[in-house]
Amino acid sequence: MPAALVLVAALAAGPLAAETAPGQPIPVSAPAAEPAFAPAYGAAQPFSFDLLAERARAMAAAPWHAPEVAQPEVLERIDYDAHWRIRFRPEATVTVGDVPMQFFHLGTYFRSPVKMSVVEGGEAREVLYDPRFFDMPEDSPARALTQGTGFAGFRLMRPDMKTDWISFLGGAYFRTDGALRQYGLSARGLAINTGLSIPEEFPRFSEFYIEKPQDGSATVIIHALMDSPSVTGAYRMVTTNTEGQGQVMEISSRLFFRQPVERLGIGPLTSMFWYSETNRVLGFDWRPEVHDTDGLMMVMGNGEQVWRPLHNPSRVVTSSFVTENPQGFGLIQRDRDYENYEDDGVFYDKRPAVWIEPLSPWGKGQVQLVEIPTNDEIYDNIVAYWNPAEPPQAGQELDFDYRLHWGVDAPVSSPLARTVASRIGAGGVPGHPRPAGHLKFALDFEGPAVDGLGQQDGVTPEITLPEGVDLVQAYALPVVGTDRWRLIFDIAANGAETVDIRAYLSRQGQPLTETWLGQVQPAQYDRAR
Repeated sequence: MPAALVLVAALAAGPLAAETAPGQPIPVSAPAAEPAFAPAYGAAQPFSFDLLAERARAMAAAPWHAPEVAQPEVLERIDYDAHWRIRFRPEATVTVGDVPMQFFHLGTYFRSPVKMSVVEGGEAREVLYDPRFFDMPEDSPARALTQGTGFAGFRLMRPDMKTDWISFLGGAYFRTDGALRQYGLSARGLAINTGLSIPEEFPRFSEFYIEKPQDGSATVIIHALMDSPSVTGAYRMVTTNTEGQGQVMEISSRLFFRQPVERLGIGPLTSMFWYSETNRVLGFDWRPEVHDTDGLMMVMGNGEQVWRPLHNPSRVVTSSFVTENPQGFGLIQRDRDYENYEDDGVFYDKRPAVWIEPLSPWGKGQVQLVEIPTNDEIYDNIVAYWNPAEPPQAGQELDFDYRLHWGVDAPVSSPLARTVASRIGAGGVPGHPRPAGHLKFALDFEGPAVDGLGQQDGVTPEITLPEGVDLVQAYALPVVGTDRWRLIFDIAANGAETVDIRAYLSRQGQPLTETWLGQVQPAQYDRAR
């Protein structure tokens, strides 16, 4: 067996037998320790990313078949509680090079098995399922599963085996714990028909091939085969974990379409946003803010830097931001102050920011943001992805290469000041009757471009509103005792259902801040009064 297939086993040593004194009863020997568990592997098969892509191409030429679910009556009984009582045995950890790998068990929410293989020297060997990988309670329904059942997914552990730093579980979902060791939003291999009136299609990674390069780096290569009714795909994810900085994944994807797709989502990110300082009035909870992510950041093809604060709308809302060859986009958690969350259980202040950097020209299209109503933090209600301008057709092949950064912030260097707070409230002046349909916006910006500027330095508000919405007043001023500038303006939006606003600060015709793109549904705030 090659070194990459080493199983870390902790052998239980029994006590040494003491010498028996004359006339004393002979002690009964302890039962012999069970032999150390060693995994079984399939036969070696040639492997490369090109071979995996050829398999995906061949699959796309054949009809789709739903994944076979063995013993569904048993999986039905492995509910949430039963599933998480099944623990992977640390001593059964499989190492790929020097990287510890553990597996997730199947259950009612994870019914489709995935094939797990390790790669070394251009050959792949499948790790075969065995119930002895797991500790199961005596009454666990999982004990009724047969030997060849399969795994639900996997995770890669840190060297001390105490925590994992990346996991793949369910569909084509995966996530890391970022720079601050706190899981949050998820990425996906692909999104199909998200936010449409037709059912969304969820592709799945059906096979994984894990490889450790021989260069001694901290890099792991994760190969994945993807399948769904509309598309197949081969993915190569060169993944590096750097403690204190987060993870970087260089992803090559090769997609092969069985049938047309109305809305294709490349590099999809899925997150949760309930409320922040923007819509605090709508969150009936003791904590100041609850969200994995507070905004969508984009650098458009022309270099414009954009910030779109997230919302929790009263209906499903899809927003499209048209550009050509985007420089990057991502769902970002900018607010890192613990006091703004006050949650020492789930630590929203430590959730990763994820940035997508295209490594090849992506052409014309739009970054799309889908926001879904939620009244709790347990639901992922935010999706962002790149949607090409031309929908793919049956028989078409597409390639997308990009880099995923999981860290504290977007890895974008810019002198422009960034949005650090977006607040919305009733329009008008305190002490006077509040006019119906008027909303007040207070946007705080911080960064090198506004440092040291005073009110006499010609800082100018730049605000664009849709037709039928009036700007009542607007002014900008430095925030006393800080390096921030604040843009304040009122709008009259009587009868408007959705208002899209574009705002930034400028000086002598040059932008000082990123572009703030706000969207508000006045009726939603009217109901909250």
